[in-house]
Amino acid sequence: MAVHSFILNGKRVSADVDGDVRVLWVLRDVLGVKGPKYGCGIGVCQACTSHINGRKFNPCSVRIADIRPTDEITTIEGLAGTSGKELHPMQEAWLDVDVAQCGYCQPGQIMAAVALVNDIHAAGRRNVTDADLDGLRNVCRCGTYPRIREAVKQGAAAMTVQQVKPKKRTKRKKRLAQKRRPHA
Repeated sequence: MAVHSFILNGKRVSADVDGDVRVLWVLRDVLGVKGPKYGCGIGVCQACTSHINGRKFNPCSVRIADIRPTDEITTIEGLAGTSGKELHPMQEAWLDVDVAQCGYCQPGQIMAAVALVNDIHAAGRRNVTDADLDGLRNVCRCGTYPRIREAVKQGAAAMTVQQVKPKKRTKRKKRLAQKRRPHA
């Protein structure tokens, strides 16, 4: 066994496990994070969908040995922290639309939806299309797909594009900029 460390929901964590153990089991059984669910173990049902370095991934199909110490994993438990609010806008939409029935797949559904919207925003688009929603492959055995689609659209409308703020100008830089401006 070896100690594997990474950042989980904003905090550095470590797990002393064999390198072949899947990340899902490290999250659930070693670290006590229960949001990502076990469904199939091969990344098909996507009940375990989480984010790694801001991208969607299925921890059931990734070995802990493949996770670097600098990797940042976000599960449903840490999603709200990425928005700076009590709930992420997608979580709020899920509640507003009353999506969940049994709730088993919902953490993975929400994480996949957030990743989809982030990818759409990164591509310079603002709106989620029906074709985009068709690409979501998370399985819901209760069949709440129409409400899931509605919630994704509502959540996407509430999400803002993460933008890099321009550096603040120092007083010195402001004076230099003023000197360079031609006077009218």
